[in-house]
Amino acid sequence: GSAISAADIADAIAGRLAKYKHPKQVIFVDELPRNTMGKVQKNVLREAYKDIYQSRPQS
Repeated sequence: GSAISAADIADAIAGRLAKYKHPKQVIFVDELPRNTMGKVQKNVLREAYKDIYQSRPQS
């Protein structure tokens, strides 16, 4: 298959979501961390990418 880009994602949501709901950044990962029940471990993702989110200016 072909690879998807951040621009492809932005184009796909442009007509579906209000502007304030658009993601500010798209990060591609090979796979999401999951627990034994198969749920995505959001806390692991937050910890792994905390530097990205802390460096953004707060509004």
